[in-house]
Amino acid sequence: MNMSSATGGFVPTNINTGMECDFAVYKTLLESTKAIPWKIDWATMRFTYIGPQIEPLLGWRQDSWTSVDDWSSRIHPDDRDHVVNFCVSQSIAGVDHEADYRALTKDRGFVWIRDVVHVVRNEQGEVDSLIGFMFDISERKRIEQELVKMQKKLEALSFEDGLTRTSNRRLFDQRLEAEWDAGCQAWQPLSMILLDIDHFKQFNDCYGHVRGDECLVAVAGALQQIGCRERDVIARYGGEEFVLLLPDTDESTALELAKRCLLVIEALAVPHAKSDCSPFVTASVGVGTTIPSADSRSRDFCELVDRRLYAAKQNGRNRIMSA
Repeated sequence: MNMSSATGGFVPTNINTGMECDFAVYKTLLESTKAIPWKIDWATMRFTYIGPQIEPLLGWRQDSWTSVDDWSSRIHPDDRDHVVNFCVSQSIAGVDHEADYRALTKDRGFVWIRDVVHVVRNEQGEVDSLIGFMFDISERKRIEQELVKMQKKLEALSFEDGLTRTSNRRLFDQRLEAEWDAGCQAWQPLSMILLDIDHFKQFNDCYGHVRGDECLVAVAGALQQIGCRERDVIARYGGEEFVLLLPDTDESTALELAKRCLLVIEALAVPHAKSDCSPFVTASVGVGTTIPSADSRSRDFCELVDRRLYAAKQNGRNRIMSA
C-alpha cells in the first residue's frame, strides 16, 4: 500500500524529498505499535487507512477494511447497535470519544477493543474525517471480569454464615426489609418460621463444642433440603436459632413447612442424652404470617414470631406454636 495514499493524510503529506527519511519514521512508528491506527473519510464513510496490525489481531486482511460497514459488521451482535449509534452520534456532534466493544475475529472468536476516536474538522468547522486507534484490551477485560467474580464471591461470603453456610443475620435483615416493602405494595402475605434447637447448651456441655458445631451444620443442611423457593431465605438467626423467611406464603403453607422442619431434624437422629423431651436433637418452632402494611413494622412481626417460639419452649419444647 502506497503510504502517501494509504494514510490519507494520517501523517503529513506536505513534506519535500529531503524529508523522506522522516516520512519513513512516521510509517514505522504507525505500523510497529500495538495500537492499530486508522482513518475514515467522513464524506464517503470509507477507510483511507488502517494499520497492518489489524490482520494478526483479528484475522481480517488489511485491505478488507473498506468502509464503516466492514467495521460495524465485525462488532459482536450484542454490542453492535449500542456502539454504532453512540459513535455515530458523537461523531456528528464533533465530539472526540471512545468505545469498548467485542470485535469479531475471522475464526468466529472475539477480541475486546477500545476504539479511541478524534474528530477532524475542516476550515469551515465541518467534520472532515475521523482518526483513531484501536487497542486490544482483552487482558484488561479478563482481569476486570475476574475482579467482578471475586467481588461477588466476597459479597456472597459477607452474607453467609461461616459455620453452617446458610445465610447470615445480615442478609436476613436486608431481605426482611425488602420483602416487607414488596408485601406492602403487592398486599401479599409474608410468613416466618423461627426455630431453636432444644437444650443446646446442655448438648454442648455433654458432647463438647466441636460436636455442637457439627450438630448446627447438620441441622442447617437438613433445613436446606425442605424445598424452599428462590426468594425464600434460610438463615442462622443467632446461636442455635435458625429462621426461614417465606414471601408470598400463607399461614397454612408456612405451618406445613414448619412441620417438615421438625421432621427433617428428627430424621437426623442426633443423640441428645441431656434433653428432657427426646433422646435425639429436636427443635421448638414459632410460626407467623402477616400482610405487611405501611402502618406496621417488620420488627413487631419478628417479635410476634419470637414470642410464639418462646411459648413453644415453655409448653414442653419439640413443638410448633402458631396462630
